[in-house]
Amino acid sequence: MFALTQHARRAVGCAAMIAGLTVAAVLGSGVASGDPRIIPSEQSLADAISAGLTPAADGRQPRAVADSGSGSGLSHASDALGEGPEMSAYLAAFAYGLTHPDAAPPGANRWNCAPAAEHPRPVVLLHGTWLNAYDSFAYLSPRLARAGFCVFAFNFGRSGLLDGGGLGPILPGRYGVGRIEDSARQLSEFVDRVRAATGAEAVDIVAHSQGGTVADQYLKFDGGADKVRKLISFGATYHGTSLMGIATLGRMINNLGVDILGFYQPIVGVANIQQAAGSSFYATLNAQGDTVSGVDYTSVGSRLDQVMNPYEWSFLRAGAGATVDNITLQAGCEQDLSDHLTIMYSPRATSIALHALDPAAYPNLECAFNPWLIGGGGGF
Repeated sequence: MFALTQHARRAVGCAAMIAGLTVAAVLGSGVASGDPRIIPSEQSLADAISAGLTPAADGRQPRAVADSGSGSGLSHASDALGEGPEMSAYLAAFAYGLTHPDAAPPGANRWNCAPAAEHPRPVVLLHGTWLNAYDSFAYLSPRLARAGFCVFAFNFGRSGLLDGGGLGPILPGRYGVGRIEDSARQLSEFVDRVRAATGAEAVDIVAHSQGGTVADQYLKFDGGADKVRKLISFGATYHGTSLMGIATLGRMINNLGVDILGFYQPIVGVANIQQAAGSSFYATLNAQGDTVSGVDYTSVGSRLDQVMNPYEWSFLRAGAGATVDNITLQAGCEQDLSDHLTIMYSPRATSIALHALDPAAYPNLECAFNPWLIGGGGGF
């Protein structure tokens, strides 16, 4: 196995090459169709991931294999500890997250933070599949903290290879792989800890990708509706995605890790099967509608999201007692080229989050260039 520092260096140094490979994989796999008719099965997802994996350094071709059914599906959560550095580009944050998989995003988890009168609710950040708190929010978190919010983040859905975690354990810091129902209960425990520490009656949630779905499960089935006032999401999998979309994320993450998969045959984690459009999980989750009463929703999607495809599947329909603001990231800002991962490093996305949290203090949305894959205006 290669040293993690080598992974980090090569992940950053090969950005252009990886971008080209990922584009080819996306176009070649037909992701743009967003076809919901693909049957959600572990083997079909494993085959889709395998189709775009790059060869190992020794020439061997890695492949994903489906779980044999031996995994227990257990997962757990953990705190993000020790603030990592602020990052302006996703690719740099991903590299740091490989070598510091449990780092807290800057500005987060300051447990002595007292909410100000202007911002009485703490903000809880939720990462997505095969991601972690740091590499998802190393850009957004410090900006929320500087704006005067108490910010908290944790790593949910941690699961080992033998527990059904699939690809998650292969690269350090790849969490969000356990059953979504379990992750929602982990969120419930974390929110209660945040409320106890801050004295706040309720929290607001900012979520990316699967994080939105975990929050949705918490709101609907684990008592979250009485403890959350706002849910702001980016590329959320509220209605699932095609297996091709999930496979694209798997190829992106693993190809960023360069050649480590040449020595493993990972299984597919249960959270990915649940997020396939048409799964039994979504039939239960959305049986009573998209929203719950008393919560204000802001849902942001990017036209260039190659995982949530079509991106409108991230949007919600308001039910009784709820408000929904569905936002296309590029509306009024065509130079924002954010994809599924770099959307959390978009200045415009950050301004949308701030506006949703405090529209009086942040009435205007920012517009800036944010490149595909790298993020952060192309800088590191």
